[in-house]
Amino acid sequence: MRFPQVTGSNLLRRKVTLPDDLQGELNILFIAFQQWHQALVDSWVPMARQLEQSFPGVQFYELPVIYKMNFFSQTFLNEGMRAGIPNPTTRQKTITLYIDKKAFRQALDIPDEDTIWVLVLDRQGNVLWRIDGAYSQEKGDALFKAIQEYSAVNRTASS
Repeated sequence: MRFPQVTGSNLLRRKVTLPDDLQGELNILFIAFQQWHQALVDSWVPMARQLEQSFPGVQFYELPVIYKMNFFSQTFLNEGMRAGIPNPTTRQKTITLYIDKKAFRQALDIPDEDTIWVLVLDRQGNVLWRIDGAYSQEKGDALFKAIQEYSAVNRTASS
């Protein structure tokens, strides 16, 4: 499965095209569909930060996925999110997507918007690993193992 090409803006007001503009060799994406999903994303962030520090080439991003709306509504919503997130690194890693949510979910085989999805993508945008829901030790261990395995493969391939 390949991540669909979509365009959004991060909270530093920079246009971003995914998956092309992702910076990592491996990219962890936290996909949220509802405002209350932020707590679920936040449950994963300490693990994601640990993975970034432990594995060179790993980056994580938060992707709020919102239905298409007009420019003024998008600006209002983005500026509200910016105001709530003062950290420039977090702003850079938060990329809001105003897109056809149904088509996006279909492309990624996401059945509904009831929870968040965590995806690991390689540099080409291939989905290597995925899971849904809030962080748990078991899910965190599975993500760690996946990152460890794919990092080892990348190191071997580049040697």
